[in-house]
Amino acid sequence: MLDLLRGVEVPDALAPYLGVDRSRPMHECWVTGHMVAGLDGTAAIGGRVGSLSTAPDQALFRRMRQIADVVLVGAETVRRERYGPVRLTDEAVDWRRARGMSPLPPIAVVSRTLEFDWSAEVFAGASADAPTYLITCAAVEPNRLADARKHATVLVAGGERVEPAAALQALAGLGHRVVLCEGGPTLLGELVAAGRLDELCLSIAPLMGGDPVPVSVTPPGAGLAEFDLVGTMVEEHTLFLRYQRGEMRRHER
Repeated sequence: MLDLLRGVEVPDALAPYLGVDRSRPMHECWVTGHMVAGLDGTAAIGGRVGSLSTAPDQALFRRMRQIADVVLVGAETVRRERYGPVRLTDEAVDWRRARGMSPLPPIAVVSRTLEFDWSAEVFAGASADAPTYLITCAAVEPNRLADARKHATVLVAGGERVEPAAALQALAGLGHRVVLCEGGPTLLGELVAAGRLDELCLSIAPLMGGDPVPVSVTPPGAGLAEFDLVGTMVEEHTLFLRYQRGEMRRHER
């Protein structure tokens, strides 16, 4: 056992994440989960993750999108958190362009029902360079599917439900090699169960007493997934942990 003490100052909180080699995913694309939890494991307060997040976490959360080819998020999270298109600083855009990436990553929303307010900023405010994707399944109601195609780029991934592997294969087929999943817990749990989560960036906020909702909801019958702790940072009283899929790390060694 080691006593982790506060060490040298990290001048740029994003730098350790930018330095990660994500060129060798387990499957078709690298999937990073970025989540926040309270000390008791809660993942929301009053139904919203933003109410749980601390100022240092919010700052890193916005900047982490710089690493992504596409930001993947569940429909309920989009509704509750009032998602809009990704915004990055000019410096971040230049960093991306220098590496052959698009200036901004698009948002990809996972939804079985396609029940949305199409005037929401995530749809109405999307640009031609970063169009919003909707990932759904073949069982969706046909009229809703037709309506959705007027407002977003629709990808069908699965029959009765959205299949995580099929969704990621569809995104990879469009050239997206690094997928940043921002939740919610159900979507993250499905990605883990499908063996698709390569990396988890987890912020621990110094709070207790939020909603009884965990960071990840494991689907029935899913097995355990092992991760290795590969990075730790702290700012004020918020702890930042980075995990990588265990078998991947052992294979690299």
